[in-house]
Amino acid sequence: MEHSAGAVLFGYFPYGERKFLLLHYSSGHWDFAKGNVEVGETEVQAVIREIFEETGITDLRFVEGYIQSIFYKYRRDGNLVQKKVSFYLAQTPSRNIKLSNEHQDFLWADYHSALKTLTYRSARDVLISANNF
Repeated sequence: MEHSAGAVLFGYFPYGERKFLLLHYSSGHWDFAKGNVEVGETEVQAVIREIFEETGITDLRFVEGYIQSIFYKYRRDGNLVQKKVSFYLAQTPSRNIKLSNEHQDFLWADYHSALKTLTYRSARDVLISANNF
């Protein structure tokens, strides 16, 4: 069992337009920033660390009361791995992104564009949930 945590990260742009940060992973899919929770870390600590490592963003404000978990299975080295990913909702005033080598691009997208860009249905469901929250 693997446990990861991430965030639906958003910011407000000119004219009050809310945009969501999407990352283009080297494996080809578009998703939110996330990563494994390390030993001794809370989920929130993992989110803060992963956001910094993957984007360079340090100024986050978590939206209280939102957490959405997804569960899926995948194969690694011939073994079936069960994974839980807990997503939080966070806002940032930052616009400058310093991508890690895990990603090939990023996009600040409005809600409808983000829905079209996200690769996995589970990520789209998390975005819908976060946007409605």
